Amino acid sequence: MNKKKIKLIILFISLILILPGLDQRLLIRKYTLESDKISNPVRIVVLSDLHSCRYGKNQEKLLIAIAEQNPDILALTGDIFDDQLPDENTETVLAEISEKYTCYYVTGNHEGWCPKEKFLRNMEFLKTHQIPVLSGTAETLAVNGQKLYLGGIDDPDSMAYSENKNATEQQMKLISEAVPEGEYSILLSHRPELFPEYKNLNFDLVLCGHAHGGQWRIPGILNGLYAPNQGLFPKFAGGEYQENHVTMIVSRGLARESTKLPRFYNRPELVVIDLQ
Repeated sequence: MNKKKIKLIILFISLILILPGLDQRLLIRKYTLESDKISNPVRIVVLSDLHSCRYGKNQEKLLIAIAEQNPDILALTGDIFDDQLPDENTETVLAEISEKYTCYYVTGNHEGWCPKEKFLRNMEFLKTHQIPVLSGTAETLAVNGQKLYLGGIDDPDSMAYSENKNATEQQMKLISEAVPEGEYSILLSHRPELFPEYKNLNFDLVLCGHAHGGQWRIPGILNGLYAPNQGLFPKFAGGEYQENHVTMIVSRGLARESTKLPRFYNRPELVVIDLQ
């Protein structure tokens, strides 16, 4: 076999391996969690790290995907807005989902990196569309006849703008201590690297984002190459983690064109959680 044929074979094999890894289509990732505290099923859809990225005309690809999951609650776990990209794509999504679903929001680091004027404008948009921002606060709500305790904390990088002057650690401690006995409890937080603290709280479930799935993956071998605040080979890049009585689910997020490097074998994802 001559050298030219060998090079063509190598090129062909390389393309077979690389091109599927660059797939940027939205993925629906589902989890089912069982608990004695759940008597009536509840479906939660997690949106994380949208970064105002585009999902078709008028964001229809993302909005249709959400509608097809028929969620009871939408959990928005930070970096839905972006400090660099314009807000239109995010505002289109928020305006649409606020009309149809019960939504809760916590800030991420990119909201905190915005200039103060932009941050306040974004928070006012959420308020106008009646999307509660959980800032070291919690609510007890009934969904399908099922009581849930839902709390959320500010991202450390957004603390400078927060009306709640308690540090993130104080926020999580206070709302954890207020968990009603016997109620299924959920914490919304942007950062998964705080799991060593979450696992000692009274929450049953923690929902996070931030890690972008480690950006590059090798399925079955490497769950993530690099994540902010975790560095190389992050422990909490994406997926389900459990310790003590606490389960943490980390979304790989929706960021696409906002990232400096393309995602590799790491499709943007919409997370669906069925509690039963």
